[in-house]
Amino acid sequence: MMHRFVKGLLLGILFICSIGLLWFLVIQPFLTQKDAEDLKAQYIVTAPQAESAESEQDGGEKHQLDFASLRSRYPNVHAWLTIPGTCVDYPVVQSDVEDPEYYLRRNYDGRWRLAGSLFFQYDCTPKSKNVVIFGHNMNDGTMFGVLEKLADQKFREQHSTIFLETEDGVREYRIASVLTTDLSRIHFNRTVFADEQDYLAFAGTMLEGTGYEPQAVKRLLTLVTCAYNWDGARTVVVAVEK
Repeated sequence: MMHRFVKGLLLGILFICSIGLLWFLVIQPFLTQKDAEDLKAQYIVTAPQAESAESEQDGGEKHQLDFASLRSRYPNVHAWLTIPGTCVDYPVVQSDVEDPEYYLRRNYDGRWRLAGSLFFQYDCTPKSKNVVIFGHNMNDGTMFGVLEKLADQKFREQHSTIFLETEDGVREYRIASVLTTDLSRIHFNRTVFADEQDYLAFAGTMLEGTGYEPQAVKRLLTLVTCAYNWDGARTVVVAVEK
């Protein structure tokens, strides 16, 4: 009798744990993806006169987001990031210096989500010379889980374009390199520069060996997620404004 009870108890615990893993590893990431899709559907508008960079995002269909309406309801949504051909099609939020990782486990409206949100570093804006965006490396490949795949040259060539849409329009970036590094090796999240020469020196380091020549008028877009090669390792995608 006791043996059956213990067996039943263990099976019950196993079932509960399985449901918990399903919730955290499958359902929660799915909810984050659906959150983004639903938000975009609410605020996307047709734009007959949209720039060509905008139209490329959907294979020729011209569209843009109504950022005025979007930000009036969700003021911490500052941009929308898209890497065509991948799952990356998310709002980019930003908190403040007091709680810079507020959105690490929250979506754009503050609800708890395992996958969190893509978020700007607290001290940068879409107009910064180096635009730094963080996101989780999700096991199911959502959020910034795709970044490590971009280290493969063939995959990167097929998904080399990144669009960052803001209230000012759409900026197009081309991926220059994918690094596995950490802050002790390269200060990839710098956003403040003393002058033009300081920025060019930084950009030269970020673009070393890529064939791209740093230009003062060209911003960098730096996407960052966790890597597991060593403690503190990060996968860093460096893209250059077109």
